[in-house]
Formats: sequence, C-alpha cells, structure tokens
Amino acid sequence: MFDDFNNPNANDLTDHNHNNGHTGVATVEPHPEPAAEAAPLLPEQASPAALMTSPNEAAAPPPPAAGESPAAQNAGVDDFASALESFEAEAGEAEPNDNVVNGTVVNVTSTHVVVDIGMKSEGMVPIAEVRDHEGNVPFKSGDQIPVIVVRGETEEGYTRLSYEKAARLRAWDEIEAAYDHKAAIKGRVIDRVKGGLSVDILGARAFLPGSQLDLRPVRNLDGYKGREIEVLIVKLNKKRGNVVVSRKQLLEEEQAEKRSATLEHLHEGSVLTGTVKNLTDYGAFVDMGGIDGLLHITDMSWGRLTHPRDLVNVGDHIQVKVLKFDPEKQRVSLGFKQLTPDPWLDAEQRYPIGAHVKGRVISVTDYGAFIELEQGIEGLVHVSEMTWSKRMKHPSKIVNVGQEVEAVVLNVNPQERRISLGLKQLEANPWETLHEKFPVGATVEGRVRNLTDFGAFIEIEDGIDGLVHVSNMSWTKRVKHPSEVLKKGDKVKAVVLAIEPDHRRLSLGMKQLQPDVWDTFFQTHRIGDVVHGKVLRIASFGAFIELAEGVEGLCHNSETADESGRGIKLEPGLDTDFKIIKMNEQEKKVGLSLRAVGQEASRQDVEAYKHPASSATTTLGDLVSWKRASSDER
Repeated sequence: MFDDFNNPNANDLTDHNHNNGHTGVATVEPHPEPAAEAAPLLPEQASPAALMTSPNEAAAPPPPAAGESPAAQNAGVDDFASALESFEAEAGEAEPNDNVVNGTVVNVTSTHVVVDIGMKSEGMVPIAEVRDHEGNVPFKSGDQIPVIVVRGETEEGYTRLSYEKAARLRAWDEIEAAYDHKAAIKGRVIDRVKGGLSVDILGARAFLPGSQLDLRPVRNLDGYKGREIEVLIVKLNKKRGNVVVSRKQLLEEEQAEKRSATLEHLHEGSVLTGTVKNLTDYGAFVDMGGIDGLLHITDMSWGRLTHPRDLVNVGDHIQVKVLKFDPEKQRVSLGFKQLTPDPWLDAEQRYPIGAHVKGRVISVTDYGAFIELEQGIEGLVHVSEMTWSKRMKHPSKIVNVGQEVEAVVLNVNPQERRISLGLKQLEANPWETLHEKFPVGATVEGRVRNLTDFGAFIEIEDGIDGLVHVSNMSWTKRVKHPSEVLKKGDKVKAVVLAIEPDHRRLSLGMKQLQPDVWDTFFQTHRIGDVVHGKVLRIASFGAFIELAEGVEGLCHNSETADESGRGIKLEPGLDTDFKIIKMNEQEKKVGLSLRAVGQEASRQDVEAYKHPASSATTTLGDLVSWKRASSDER
C-alpha cells in the first residue's frame, strides 16, 4: 500500500514564498525522465499532507537517489520549484476584485484571440488558453466568450485578458465542493507542462504533478494528452486561482478498499480472479484487488513453457488458485495449472503401450525429440527409436520443431512423468524379413561404407549393413587390416554367412565366393603323393612347406633324414619334393616327409595313419606336436 500522501514527513508542495503571505511550494527532488521529456516529475513520496504544509512548517529535503550527487539532486529540486512557481505566477495575476465579463471574439491570430469587451481598447487572450485537448481553437469571430481583465497591457497597448481564469472562476464553486468533501472530480489532460500535466476541470486549468499521475512512475507523460481522468483536489488557492490535483491518491484509496475486500476471502486454496500486471522471465504478477501475487512459471501449466508470455499477457483477466499466503508480509503464491487435474494421473489408461498417438515436436536434442501429446504430457522419442538404420547422424534429420508426427507408445511411467515413444515402429522391421530377401548362402552386392580394424561394413540396402570380418576376406592371404583388400566406397560382392535379427547383425564373407583351396587340395591329393613345395619358415620341430597358394604342410625333423639316416638341413626358400604321409581334412593339416621321397611308402605306415587306434602312441604324439607347432607359429 502506497501511503506517501498520508505521511506527514513526506516532501512535496509547501509554501514557497511565505514572506509575502502566499501559499507556495517546497523544493522537492524530481523523478528522472527521458531526454525527450525535459520537465522533471514530482517525487513518489509526495502526500496530501505535504501539499498542504503551513507556511511555518519546513519540509525536510529527501535523501539523494542512489548514484546521484547532492548537487544534481538540488538542481532538480530547484527546477521543479521554479516550474510550479512559474505556474502559480502565470495563474496568479488577476485583480483582487476579478469579475468575469462576456466579450466578443474579433479576430483569432496565431498567438492571441482578440476580444471586444466594450472598453476603449480591445483585449488580448493568449492562444494557449483557449486551445482544446487536440490543440484546436474552438472560437471564431463573433463568438461570445467569458474573460477576466488582468494587470497590465501588451506592448501594442491592448488590454490583457484571461479566458482560463474566467473559466476557473465559473467552475470554482464545484471545485471547492469537491475539495471540501474530498470527492473525485473529472478532468481532461490538456497538455504537458514543466513538472507535470495541465488538466482542464470544468473549464479551469489545474496542475497535476508528474509524480501524482499513477501509483508507479510514468515515463511518457505525453501519452496522457486528451485522456479524461478522475482526480482529487489536493491544493487550491482561490485568490491566486491555483488548483493542484492528484490521481495517485485516488488510486491509492481505491486500492486500499480493494485490498480490504480481498483480504476478507484470501486464504490458501481459494480461487480468485485477477489481472496480469507484469511479466518476468520467472513468472507473472497478478493483481487480485489491491494485493499482488506471484504466479511462478512452474505453476502456470502442466506442460512446458519457455516464457510466461506463452500463456498470458499483461492486462489478461485470469482465475488463479492461492497456493501460499503470508499475512504478515502479504506475500501470495499463486497457481494456474492447479485449477485442472494433473494429466499424468490417468496417463497409463489414456496412452496404453502399443497405441498410435499424434503430437507436436516441441524440442530436438542430440539424444532424441520431445513430442507434446497434450498440454502437460510430453513423450520422448529416443534417437535409437527413430529409424531402423544405424547411420542417422542427428534427430533433426528426421523431425523438426513444430512438426506434427505420429508415434507408437513404448512405455509409460506416471511416477517419473515419462512416456517413451517410437517412430520406427510405424514401419516393418527390415531385419525380421531379411532372411527371406537374403538367405544364408546367397550372394549379395553392396558398397563399402566403413572400415574398422576387424573388418569392413558393406551396405546391401538402405539401413542394412553387413560385416565382412578380416578372416573372411581371403582364403590364402593373411589380412591384418581390411584396407589391404578394400577401400571406402568400393562396390563388392559377398556371401551371406549368418543373420541375427534380434541383434541386427549380418555376417558376410568375400572369400566364400572362391573355392576353398584346402578343399581343392584334399580332393586332388592322397597319402603317398609326391608334391613339390617351397620351405617357408623353420621351427624347432620342423619346417613349414608351401604346397600351393594358401596351403601349407609340415615336415617334421624326423622326416628330414636321408637314406643313411643323416638329417638334411632345410632353409627358407628351398624348393624340393616331399611325400605326403599324413592328411587331416577337418583340421586342414598335411604331414610331409623328405626322406620318403623316392622310396615306396611303407604299407605299415600308411595303415597306421589310416587306423590311428592300432598305433595310437605314435600318431597322437605327432598330432600334438604338429598342433603345438602351429600354435607357436601363429
């Protein structure tokens, strides 16, 4: 409640010139105004008591404003005092025995209205006194107007007249009655003057200080020109013809009445109607009738709001619920969303799993998109649920803010206020029918999309990638990195090796397009055949011999002796003949002998290899040594 006018210590209008017995004005600190508005405003602390200060009372000067020097403050005070003194001086030059006479308009010039009042010379009324609120002169030659003769003559010898004072005197009885009964009276704002506004009340001009215009400081006084307003008469001087009015005091009284009425039924849980007064980033201030409450943005809607203006605007009349009320501090917390049920209470029933729903995209993030299904209900489409393809770079490639989309409900959690949605579920899962289009063993064609250390990903259709592992790139070559065989963008063929729809995996092989060299070798060779080979590498137990590209055999140290039993030294790069003495097609292993070349293989040895059970000790030991040798090499 603004009680400035009722504060006896407030500084405003007082007697400015008590030595001559006239009621004047005390110096006050003006409110700063924009550069376009040169005239200072009266301070917010002005009160009716201060306006009516007696000549013997001295008003204490107000404290300097924050950041304002005392010199600057005193300069502003002097400016306002001068402004009001000028206003009183201009209005106070009437003769003690002023009489209103009717005159006839003779002429209207750009500066004066020439009026015939029956004297030896015509009179002059300043043009500013007769202009209406729109700046027009409502009189023309021949019109009758009331005027008063004031002291002095113009330089041209004309009598000085005042239309404004005449109108004021005629309206004085009603103005005095309004002042005596502290009643409101209507007036129209005529013009902006130094320190405030000029108001026409029943034809009389009154001064409305800028600080007394509203409950809050008004920056643009010119915006009130032409408006009809109600005011209270807070000071008048009939002798000088001065009238000072206040609209702020009237508003404060009205506010006090509204506040009393509001407090009678203001309590937590009550529902009231208020007017939005102001908006901030964190909420809206609502006037509920003399008391302002804060409607926080989190209590405006069950849904998401980026700013209070998304729901309300200044001047809106809205219903609110009182959430908290502190009578001592008169602080009120309000809620708007609490007037409607929480939509999450029955969300499980209204959005069952598997249901198709429609909504609007309200946010897109790196991990997905939020869909507003209704006010207060939002669902998240995770990036993994947007498309069956694994190659989507960002959700914004699929949806945009504001877009209307259809989705499938995947999960509902009312306690955490979450709904999981999916977009890809609106289409058939291509992995579920992949085995029909590309059965195991089928040859497919695609483009190399990516290379990794362990293989290459081949795109065989949109959203379907298969992996060719390095072990499935060549029968004969040991591939350490797929870049040795392929490069990104290559168009290649491969064979489908396995499909795992649940894990969305597709295994492909390139070497399977060619016959297995081991199969060919075992089909074309038998134990006892003499083959030509090249020594590849030497181990402690023997030598590995290349028999064909990708096919290797082992010649154990025991098989390198000549006819006399002396061992023959094998070195890498040596080309010579060897005899096949062992073959294991399942393990892709071939045993070779150098000493058996040129000799007919012992039938006993051959039979022993064919029937390992009859010579288990020798054959099993050889196989263990061979496997161990192979492991050491790798």
